Amino acid sequence: MTWSAPLYRYYEHRLARGLPADRLPAHVGVILDGHRRFARAEGHPDYTTSYRIGMAKLEEFLTWCSLLEIPAVTAWVLSTDNLRRPPDELEPYFAVLVELLADLPGLARSLDFSLQVIGSVDLLPEELARAVKSANEAPHGRRWHVNLALGYGGRQEIVDACRSLVADLLASGVTEEELAERIDIDALSTHLYSSTLPDPDLVIRTSGEARLSGFLLWQAAYAECVFVDPYWPAFRRVDFLRALRDYARRERRFGR
Repeated sequence: MTWSAPLYRYYEHRLARGLPADRLPAHVGVILDGHRRFARAEGHPDYTTSYRIGMAKLEEFLTWCSLLEIPAVTAWVLSTDNLRRPPDELEPYFAVLVELLADLPGLARSLDFSLQVIGSVDLLPEELARAVKSANEAPHGRRWHVNLALGYGGRQEIVDACRSLVADLLASGVTEEELAERIDIDALSTHLYSSTLPDPDLVIRTSGEARLSGFLLWQAAYAECVFVDPYWPAFRRVDFLRALRDYARRERRFGR
């Protein structure tokens, strides 16, 4: 233990104690960015170690959210753009994601959250798609909710929602002439991957990148964004508490 560890614990405690409970977000989105850069910075011979540290950090992050009684979390762990990376980068990550999906149902029961994996599962390799199916079907908790965005793209979600809405309208007997009039914001919102959750209040992205890259493209229209410098595997509880403090201090305008 270094001399600074007690100071960090004191600072964390002070930050947590100062957070106003009535100004915490109801839904936090988090973009887990920076695994490969973390691996290079730490001198890891391959990316597997960094990926495992990052997924362990996600489980730790969910514990932090549970203690703060955050009602909903959406964590973006794999994008549709990521799927175009070289196999030597993707295959180790796929293997680590399979491990994560095997662990999450147990964590869900322990922390009492329901779990849903969202995204284009049909684009995933067979073993990972099976792991998604098993995780979605496993017994979970009920107190709060976690989305794992895997093979997810914000534009693709909107396309899928449009297709689903149109299919439902046609199946209900709506004519082609009436179709356009029945497509509106409320109707489309009910066909998003997680239509039962409130829109995210806060989106956090690690690794210093100041963009959302299509994450929850529809839902995050009025979300507050916090961009932090640490790579995801190095993300600390103090970084999370600072993000929550910054969020609590902001005046939300919702476009007005």
